[in-house]
Amino acid sequence: MEQDFREKQKKSYRMMRMIYDLSMAVFILGMAFILLLAEQLKIEQLMLVDPMYRYLMGSVSVLYGGYRLYRGIKRDY
Repeated sequence: MEQDFREKQKKSYRMMRMIYDLSMAVFILGMAFILLLAEQLKIEQLMLVDPMYRYLMGSVSVLYGGYRLYRGIKRDY
């Protein structure tokens, strides 16, 4: 009976972690694409920021968002 409880606990933890990783990946990748495409989207507040900083932060966000997406899909916790 205790083993059953532990298995349910592990399964719910994995599910919660997968949902968290996938939602954070979507958020971070969305932020990255907004940073990288600020000129095409005509977002004036971001166009005032130095382009080198925007591209650097956008690139790092793409890499980290991709990593979070990979972890969410892989589900190896």
